[in-house]
Amino acid sequence: MDDTCVPTGVELKETGFGYTLSLIGGKYKMIVLYWLSEKKVMRFNELKRCIGTISFKTLSIMLKELEADGLIIRQEYPQIPPKVEYSLSERGISLIPVLNMMCEWGEKNRLPAQEAVKRQAQ
Repeated sequence: MDDTCVPTGVELKETGFGYTLSLIGGKYKMIVLYWLSEKKVMRFNELKRCIGTISFKTLSIMLKELEADGLIIRQEYPQIPPKVEYSLSERGISLIPVLNMMCEWGEKNRLPAQEAVKRQAQ
């Protein structure tokens, strides 16, 4: 990383790095983006079932934030009962390679890091 990502004397939120973190930060945003990248179009309850550990309120907040940030599209159909579907926007799709790289890095480094901790504990 060069100093243009996090230059000295500049608040993190004012950098590209900080901006990206603000979009995907938190416990569930990356997971929501992952499921939408896998399934393409999902309804609220389907997302809730796939994530499992998320409350209805938290999922609702995450979806509203992701929509406000332009990463997902909320499509509402005027019917009874109401039908709402979520999908990735073009902007959201462009973020998926970043998330994939984070996943790959984690898979490569997770076990060696855990083994190092075990060795230190002995």
